[in-house]
Amino acid sequence: MKTSWKTGISFGLTSGVITTLGLMVGLHSGTHSRAIVIGGILTIAIADAMSDALGIHVSEESKNCVPVSQVWEATLATFAAKFVVSATFVVPVLISPLDQAIVISIVWGLFLLTVLSFFIARAQTIAPWKVIGEHLLIALCVVAMTHEVGDWVNGFVETE
Repeated sequence: MKTSWKTGISFGLTSGVITTLGLMVGLHSGTHSRAIVIGGILTIAIADAMSDALGIHVSEESKNCVPVSQVWEATLATFAAKFVVSATFVVPVLISPLDQAIVISIVWGLFLLTVLSFFIARAQTIAPWKVIGEHLLIALCVVAMTHEVGDWVNGFVETE
């Protein structure tokens, strides 16, 4: 696979999982509203996918040594991966009770990160458990922190 596609897909998948899970968990703990969680997911799938794609585009352009076609490949791969991965998190929210959908989404996101991390480790010929552990730890920290922020916001708003 071309480096530009690897860049876009790995960045888009990782960002799609981390950003979407963080937003979902925070919005759920702050509002407990299915509509708000779905709106947040769709916003991430569109606006943040475009933002990340532009970020990769500018980053690749700033290298001054990457052909224009590869810049655009990385841009499109980032957008597609982020959009598709983020959008998959809508499914559990639509078909399951919200509390259960959040758990399903966390498991789904951690699974996606595990698979990506495994392939990254194999490509670098290093122990997969190190890469997987590092990436899952970061994801779980994001989930925990956004849950706490959602609780804090909920408590703060309810006391007004």
